[in-house]
Amino acid sequence: MSSAHDGRYPTTTALVYERAMTPPIFVGAPLTLHDLVAVARHRVPVALDGDARARMVAARSAIDAIAGGEIDAPRVYGVNTGFGALAETRISPADVRTLQHNLLRSHSCGVGAPLPTDAVRAMMLLRAHVLALGHSGVRPCVVETLLAMLARGVHPVIPSQGSVGASGDLAPLAHLACVLIGEGEAEHEGAVLPGAEALRRAGILALSLEAKEGLSLINGTQLILAVGGLALHDAESLATHADIAGAMSLEALKGSGVPFEERVVAARPHPGALATARNLRALLVRSEIAESHKHCGKVQDPYSLRCMPQVHGASRDAFAWAREVLSREMNSVTDNPLVFATEAGADVVSGGNFHGQPLALALDLVAMAAAELANISERRVEQLVNPALSSGLPPFLAPHTGLDSGFMIAQVTAAALVTENKVLCHPASVDSIPSSAGREDHVSMGATSATKAARVVANARMGIAIEMLVAAQGLDVRAPLRAGAGVAAAHEALRERVPTLTGDRALAPDMRVIESMICDGAVRAAAERAVDALD
Repeated sequence: MSSAHDGRYPTTTALVYERAMTPPIFVGAPLTLHDLVAVARHRVPVALDGDARARMVAARSAIDAIAGGEIDAPRVYGVNTGFGALAETRISPADVRTLQHNLLRSHSCGVGAPLPTDAVRAMMLLRAHVLALGHSGVRPCVVETLLAMLARGVHPVIPSQGSVGASGDLAPLAHLACVLIGEGEAEHEGAVLPGAEALRRAGILALSLEAKEGLSLINGTQLILAVGGLALHDAESLATHADIAGAMSLEALKGSGVPFEERVVAARPHPGALATARNLRALLVRSEIAESHKHCGKVQDPYSLRCMPQVHGASRDAFAWAREVLSREMNSVTDNPLVFATEAGADVVSGGNFHGQPLALALDLVAMAAAELANISERRVEQLVNPALSSGLPPFLAPHTGLDSGFMIAQVTAAALVTENKVLCHPASVDSIPSSAGREDHVSMGATSATKAARVVANARMGIAIEMLVAAQGLDVRAPLRAGAGVAAAHEALRERVPTLTGDRALAPDMRVIESMICDGAVRAAAERAVDALD
């Protein structure tokens, strides 16, 4: 094991500025979802806010007084008592350090595939931030060690299963925290190493935990919030890409843009519907295809085309509500017990801020809202490939009908993803299994809400990619007529990476390419270069 930390540490600011001179994000100051993504995926540096240090020192003084027996203190959970159902068991001052290390070891019971690196980094940022808010009673060096790990790329290996979202994400956070004390496993520079070796290679000293610090590292909702926050960010981006895909399909199917007129949607003014309608109007401007069938006599399009503002918009509104919930949680103290330090003294109070129910409900909704984007998208794919519905497009958009199957199985894959999402959308937040000998008699299952939301969003993203692939072929068939400016720009961007289907080929690589273009924003960026910025 690495040498134990003595409580002194080089300034975190010096560590993070070893990277590019990007302004750091400060823990202990308000964080946003944008900050979470920046640190998790783009390695933006992180530092400890100056005011946070003073708050942490004040709260720590109260814990030291209780743990050291300097005051005649009652039992204080996790400071001089055991944990969970053992909360009534008093711990002597001589054993408080051992108690904290044993807590991390005993709670490292996670199973399943390891979380991806971006989720691990998000968890590290969020845990450091909670501690830096100054109500946990840990020393500043605990936060500084977490930030040093972020800066040096020491990423704990955290199993994705094992949390019921009750006293927070205990097992996953224990796997994270074990690396701080030189135990567990961590990934560093592409290799999975024992925690002590990863710290040694990164030049970081392991911590020797003091009273309450182990408990403060694992009490909270950071897995739920990290995985769920990244999923929500991706879902919000996907809503705009669903508008682009839908506009492409509308043009390929010779659909009408009239239902998207502002006066129509404003008569039922849900914010999400208004935003989607604005996007569709922008994407369809100056459409030669629309002009070509302006007087065709068709009265109404199918719902999957006509009701895009109402369906996509409802998902947008759901994401907006979830963002409010997650943003509040991001800047909340989810530890237990909480330390409230003032000049006159300090109170240490047990509560339930670690319970994951607010996030569980929100992330179940995120999953349902993302699933609906894929659900309606698959129906548009069916419109494109079904010759009875496709306004004259070739059956399955096959270049040679009969000889080629075209996009027949692309639609089948989209249907499979939609069906899987329906299963995953059963809400985890309505379930509860008591734990800890009945002390934790209601749990949120929020970690399940988060991980399945992430999976639903990933499935929906591939579903939207499939729609873009199929709709692009439909637009090729409509040539030389040109689609609306935004649709045409998106189509051209796709064709730079994925060629027109001229004969059957494996489509899975094409689908993955388009999915990557959704992830990196290339499709949206192309559309926005041709029209105003999209919502």
